[in-house]
Amino acid sequence: MGLTGNAVLAVAAALAVGLFAVTVLLWPRLAARTAPAVVGRTFLLLATQLALFVAAGLLANHAFLFYGSWADLFGREQELGTVVDHGTGGGASGGVVRTGTRRPDVPGTGGPASVGRIDEVVVHGPASGIDSRAYVYLPPEYFQAAHAGRMFPAVIVLTGYPGTAENLVKGLRYPQTAHERVKAGRARPMVLVMLRPTVAPPRDTECVDIQDGPRTETFFARDLPRAVSRTYRVGERARNWGVIGNSTGGYCALKLGLHHPDRFAASAGLSAYYRAAEDPTTGDLFHGDRAARRRADLLWSLDHRPPAASSFLVTTSRQGEVNLRGTREFIDRVKAPARVSSIVLDSGGHNFATWRREIPPALEWLSSRLTGD
Repeated sequence: MGLTGNAVLAVAAALAVGLFAVTVLLWPRLAARTAPAVVGRTFLLLATQLALFVAAGLLANHAFLFYGSWADLFGREQELGTVVDHGTGGGASGGVVRTGTRRPDVPGTGGPASVGRIDEVVVHGPASGIDSRAYVYLPPEYFQAAHAGRMFPAVIVLTGYPGTAENLVKGLRYPQTAHERVKAGRARPMVLVMLRPTVAPPRDTECVDIQDGPRTETFFARDLPRAVSRTYRVGERARNWGVIGNSTGGYCALKLGLHHPDRFAASAGLSAYYRAAEDPTTGDLFHGDRAARRRADLLWSLDHRPPAASSFLVTTSRQGEVNLRGTREFIDRVKAPARVSSIVLDSGGHNFATWRREIPPALEWLSSRLTGD
């Protein structure tokens, strides 16, 4: 049973309820002051409390998808053992190998021309040397005869750390939201490339090119857009590409847009922070290189890099987020010809519920700043 499945949640809830019922039924028999009775009471109380704790934890994870699998929960990364055989077709030469497909969870019947498609892929980065799994959402229009040959804008969608790409599909519902916005006439169809920023798990590389380590920024700024453009009907110019993410993914999105205006015309950071984290999960990112550390500080970069005609979207809340001050500083430091927009909620924490409120307008904002041609 998968960690996020309904079956494991039902079993945990049933076990908790069952242990509670057994405790109530057996409590009169265990009321004596004998050693066996004391041991029995202690065991039932501890078992019931543990079962309730597990059930509550699974319920919270089911709602917010903090962990996508048992391996993710216990810190075991299974993806490292995946072997992909590359053929000689256009997909392989483009750096993208499709390993499966799935139907988006959207209303409607029929094939991809009605509901779209999600491709499960592995992206190979020749410049960075990084291979990463991703989901590619293709809107229904991508398959319709009326749009044959049409180029589509694309958006890289990044999770936080240590999230999984599955969070973007199930928890944050990016494909469903994009579909709804298009149907409502609020956005244009876009290709979504969904993955985690942790392309060298379990290390949090903060989208930095690390000396003698993973070249994460190179993967996202060069390898990923090039591979997708060579595999799907997506252009290669900056106006064809955007990037969005939450938390760590939000920091990465803003950094990619700031450092690579020739690659990305628009970037959105949901609950982003503005300086690279440095803690046990990241290890030594900069190896004493002060220039690299300053470059990873977005506020410093805004003050010291020549502004480009890029668009930025930042989000925060007046109550519940710790990035309110940093977000205001970011807004104040953006200089023309760059443009900056913001979403400031009255209240909202650093969680999926908040991001679900921000994703629909953020996708509309991206759609208004990108083009397929």
